Amino acid sequence: QVQLQESGPGLVKPSETLSLTCTVSGYSITSGYGWNWICQPPGKSLVWMGYIWSDGGTSYSPSLKSRIFISRDTSKKQFSLKLSSVTTEDTAT
Repeated sequence: QVQLQESGPGLVKPSETLSLTCTVSGYSITSGYGWNWICQPPGKSLVWMGYIWSDGGTSYSPSLKSRIFISRDTSKKQFSLKLSSVTTEDTAT
């Protein structure tokens, strides 16, 4: 059974960098799938932010490309998101 546990601050202030980490259990993050970051702004549909592939390659939403960075730590079975220069428009769950 694959389980994902997200960790990071609930809130960041405008202009700061949001850092989130997802820890995977029950599956290897190098086993042939991409791991996506998806958010949901209040009252809106899901928004794809980007992903990191099993080989470490990344792809980002064009609207976030200048501010987003996704990385991984295979030894900890974690992948991480950094979103810089956040604004109130980035509010989401």
